[in-house]
Amino acid sequence: MHDEGRLIDEQIAYYRARAAEYDDWFFRRGRYDHGVLENAQWTSEADTLVKALREFKPRGHVLELACGTGLFTKHLLQDANSITAVDSSSEAIEINRNRCQDFRVQYLQANLFEWTPPEQFDVVFFSFWLSHVPAGRFAAFWELVRNSLAPGGRVFLIDSLYEPKSTARNHQLRGPEATSVTRLLDDGRQFEIVKVFYQPVRLMAELDSLGWESSIATTGRHFLYGHCRCR
Repeated sequence: MHDEGRLIDEQIAYYRARAAEYDDWFFRRGRYDHGVLENAQWTSEADTLVKALREFKPRGHVLELACGTGLFTKHLLQDANSITAVDSSSEAIEINRNRCQDFRVQYLQANLFEWTPPEQFDVVFFSFWLSHVPAGRFAAFWELVRNSLAPGGRVFLIDSLYEPKSTARNHQLRGPEATSVTRLLDDGRQFEIVKVFYQPVRLMAELDSLGWESSIATTGRHFLYGHCRCR
């Protein structure tokens, strides 16, 4: 679909341009600072994500899709024997590389909507990526994940819930059923990107229809996380 392809191209351009300021979102700096109480709630829920990932124990050969600046790559390294980290942004990959500085991580720059896994992995992990997959490509994305897994392989995912205070103060979400959003950079440049919000029940139902067993939960207001396996 033309509009879908345009959104994906603009999304890739956005995350390349945003790489240097991406971490401000996660660490609640600048435009993403919503005050002491809101920031504390965010940080507490982010800590829950890290704890859940550590309990999952992503051992073996791990594939990280949309690895970004390495906010979770560094946590994967606590258990993984090796990581193949894929992202469309060379700028984000360079930040990730500098953050992790670990020979166990192999980096690949690729558009995930066109990429084919070269091998199979014990674990597939992605954070804040599923919401950037257009609904029309949801099934194809999960087929890519299935093809990436070795027999008995596992998946762990993290994403955002619909919460207006999760984003920058000068961003406006369009509602929980919207499928795209307008994003601004610090320099005022504007981009339209894919943004599909999920709730656990809906996501588990969609995964079940594709042959996945899943357990999905929320941290409260800001994040969704969980794990799944092929049936």
